[in-house]
Amino acid sequence: PENERKIGSSQGDSAELGLKEIELVVPDSNITPDGLVRNEKDAKNTIELFKKAEIRGLLIGTMTFGEELPTMSIAEAFSQFPIMLFGTKEGPFTSEGNRLSDSFCGTLSASSGLYRRKIKFGFAGIVFPEENAFKQKVRDFAAACLAANGFVGARIGQVGPRPAPFETCAINEVMLIEKFRQRVIPLTLADAFYQANLIDENDNEIKSIVAEIRQGIDCSKVPPESILKAARLEKVLSDFIAKEDLCCLGVQCWTAMQEIFGISSCLSMGRLTEKGYPAACEVDLHGALTMLAQYLCSFKTTPPHFIDWTIPSQEKENLFLAWHCGNVPSCLAAPGSRPQVDKHSILLSDTSYGTLEFPLKSGVVTLSRLAEYDGQFKMLITTGQIVEDKRRLRGSWSWVEVDDLEKLYETLVYEGFIHHASLTLQR
Repeated sequence: PENERKIGSSQGDSAELGLKEIELVVPDSNITPDGLVRNEKDAKNTIELFKKAEIRGLLIGTMTFGEELPTMSIAEAFSQFPIMLFGTKEGPFTSEGNRLSDSFCGTLSASSGLYRRKIKFGFAGIVFPEENAFKQKVRDFAAACLAANGFVGARIGQVGPRPAPFETCAINEVMLIEKFRQRVIPLTLADAFYQANLIDENDNEIKSIVAEIRQGIDCSKVPPESILKAARLEKVLSDFIAKEDLCCLGVQCWTAMQEIFGISSCLSMGRLTEKGYPAACEVDLHGALTMLAQYLCSFKTTPPHFIDWTIPSQEKENLFLAWHCGNVPSCLAAPGSRPQVDKHSILLSDTSYGTLEFPLKSGVVTLSRLAEYDGQFKMLITTGQIVEDKRRLRGSWSWVEVDDLEKLYETLVYEGFIHHASLTLQR
């Protein structure tokens, strides 16, 4: 930041606006008169500044009806990043009846230029920058910048093949490469289990993981050796993440996990998700990427829950059960509930311990799902509200109320979305 100030940027604005998550890089009077871009020389200097600062998003504000081409030069230089445009409100007329500026004409010049160049952008409206609504739009835009920067080029771990019955989890890996420069890095279950079985139970890291698991979680139903296996699996997956610089991963969580290694992987996966490495069930790599996008949009503050869309409530309209076997981060537990490790509620074998079970806390949630057909990607995004429910279920669950459940279900059905989604509580 100090070096950037020397080359002509100002970074006090983000703190002054209360946008603590964001670093704003703007030209100051050392680069352009009054920090405004008026001509191609100003544009060239601003482009140089932004490249040195390694910006990851571009915010364009029209202060008046200025020249549009310098703005386009800057937009073209950073068209690979998210762009948001806003115009400024105008003050009162002068005593002679004149306007002080004409920012909306400038806004239309900029927006039409972006449209003409097929540069995608968002529009924040006509605002005063001090307005809270504008600050929120900037914060949302910054979250989108973080998500885009982390999503493009993401490295995705694939632990085992998808379950044979689940064609729903099949993906076109080439499309991930072509569209987003993403890379899938595989780890076989055989290698994962072999590495896990080599780890000494007295290993200090294993002891630390076991202690963390037992702290605040009821493990009374679970044999100690199952907790030890969960710790070993977590270490192997953590080492895989670190070695390959992974952003997220999908895991084949049944049935080889239980039949060969002897536990369910839900607990380990939930703990990895809570640590910032979203882990999706059943090797659902599009699901893992959905989780990653949600996590990044929260400024990496709120881990998601990988869910099944399931049944509507038997008692109330527009309420459905968001559920999975027991893969949820423990930090999302409802107040008064104590997370409990148990047998898998479907497999029910002595080799299926490892599900972390509890209801999620109430709050506003975002539900999302990425899908790809014929080389085209789409994302379902909707919102709802987790409501309190006293019924005790198996697995990890929440009852989510939405505005129109019938429309949501129809969208899922007609648009080809599968039964998995990602749910995140809003901050």
